[in-house]
Amino acid sequence: MQAISIRQPWAWATARGHRPLSNQSESTHHRGTVLIHAAMRVDLSACDDPQIRAAGWDPNDPLAAMGAIIAVAELTDVCAEGAACQCGPWAVPGEYHWKLEAVQALPRPIVALGWMGGLWEAPPSLVVNVRAMLVGPPRPREPLEGSRALTLSE
Repeated sequence: MQAISIRQPWAWATARGHRPLSNQSESTHHRGTVLIHAAMRVDLSACDDPQIRAAGWDPNDPLAAMGAIIAVAELTDVCAEGAACQCGPWAVPGEYHWKLEAVQALPRPIVALGWMGGLWEAPPSLVVNVRAMLVGPPRPREPLEGSRALTLSE
């Protein structure tokens, strides 16, 4: 599975569903599921960005972690239309806009090393951990018809 590293607070805004894209210097042909990795570096100037502040940036939010997988998304398209781009206020002119949909934040970050500069292959063990977290805890089994529940006194 592919992953993309994004600096905070942009990664937080993506994981929380505010930012539907990632601005990248290069395009990609990849389409499909990607892990959203919060890089180890912070874009300090972005912490005061009006869009980030309006989104409710909270450095104490667990998804504001660094060096961790914080969400899963579908990379559905890449826009490179320049001035004709309709990608919205999060799009940086002159960059490729990797459109991210169906973003699902993880219940808690999973510590992982990443790589800035496009997509990277997530280790199989990391993918297993992400999938297990998204499935959630096992649900209790339904009692069989005609069976009775045991009590502690039995």
